[in-house]
Amino acid sequence: MPVCVSTEVMRASDKWTIENLVPSKELMARAGRAIFEHVEWKAPVGIICGKGNNAGDGFVVASLLKDHGIDCEIVLLYEDAFSEDGRYFYDKCLEKGVRTVSRGNYGGYKTILDCIFGTGFKGEVKEPAKTAIENINSSGAYVVSADINSGLNGDTGLGDLYVRSDLTVSIGTFKYGHFLGNAKEAMKDKINCDIGIKIIGETRELS
Repeated sequence: MPVCVSTEVMRASDKWTIENLVPSKELMARAGRAIFEHVEWKAPVGIICGKGNNAGDGFVVASLLKDHGIDCEIVLLYEDAFSEDGRYFYDKCLEKGVRTVSRGNYGGYKTILDCIFGTGFKGEVKEPAKTAIENINSSGAYVVSADINSGLNGDTGLGDLYVRSDLTVSIGTFKYGHFLGNAKEAMKDKINCDIGIKIIGETRELS
């Protein structure tokens, strides 16, 4: 059975790894590359980005898609809501000429990468994320969620509105929310990618 951790343990493990083993930008680069390498991308690709490091993973993927000649664009739901590392990789995308829009053509994408919320999300989905998630779910595209489906609680797997993915690429270690609550309905398939995060804390096995 897969090993899982709480979001609190994951945050602590990220922090310890960054302070002792792997610089934060390198860790984000590894996360984005892991997502990129586990998907059969069909263009055009829409990368739907929210705030913070989850969006940062999407910027890394966008940069790699550009490098490989795969047509993509970033849908930036929030302005000036970058983490420090996310801003770094967003600027790389701009340097390479990756398109950025505020409203995506969801029905026109063959592949959508969901990078709106990370595993720390709790509570109610509000605009503009609400409409974005609804558009993703009705798009007809092949949907990939980065780390966990946006709208799901990373510990409980519960959520009133959440992305329904064809594939969810967990980063580091599976979280409880990948298996509990609405997880089975939300995720057709899921994989975990080890990017060198040392887990500090309690683990459990779930199926």
